[in-house]
Amino acid sequence: MLLCLDAGNSRLKWGLSLKRAGGWQGRGALSWADIAHLPQALAAAGAASTPPCSARLASVVDREREARLWRVLQAAYPRLVLEVVRSGAAAAGVYNGYSAPETLGADRWCALIGARALEARPCLVVMAGTATTVDSLDVAGNFLGGLILPGLQMMQTALVEGTTLSPTALGAHQPFPRSTADAIASGCLEAQVGAIERAFLRLPGAAACLLSGGAAPMLLPLLAALPTRHVPYLVLEGLNVKK
Repeated sequence: MLLCLDAGNSRLKWGLSLKRAGGWQGRGALSWADIAHLPQALAAAGAASTPPCSARLASVVDREREARLWRVLQAAYPRLVLEVVRSGAAAAGVYNGYSAPETLGADRWCALIGARALEARPCLVVMAGTATTVDSLDVAGNFLGGLILPGLQMMQTALVEGTTLSPTALGAHQPFPRSTADAIASGCLEAQVGAIERAFLRLPGAAACLLSGGAAPMLLPLLAALPTRHVPYLVLEGLNVKK
């Protein structure tokens, strides 16, 4: 059993893999405040009878949180072997076009590998989390480059804190917003979707858009004009790909 771990800024996503295509024993997510409950979540998914023997970690968090995660795992699985995945020049049919390939975030790298495993067409890989990343992959598996935007929540917070705007409630998307709250929510959503649509238009040929991350459900209805597929655990899909 392989344990795949996606350590993001807001949450830890985990998956227990049977090491075959689509063979997930269980997947889930925990906030960092609840990380001590990871062994219980894994046990409920099947690790009680078949403990994981190895783990792969894609992390964008600080060393303190990584160390805390490892302590929790070691206490539950003393023989677990952990591999921390780093970005490289090539892996699993994906070729890293970054000017310094090792500086590409491990989560983005794994998401690209996961997208390549799931989609044969040119692909726009969107990770909508604390930050929003919009990465382009051609039909041959070449990572062409990508965009990084403030995430949806970060964008709204920065706007409110950096101006005199003070909405009294959370807004919602409207075609023609008539309140400050709706104007902020709609403007930030439209900005994210606009960046995604512009990046999609630059891809050659008939392409697909894969969307993941915590803000994906808010963006998905506004991306109806694109062939968009919601893949909640895209980084885990990449971690699960055979080397």
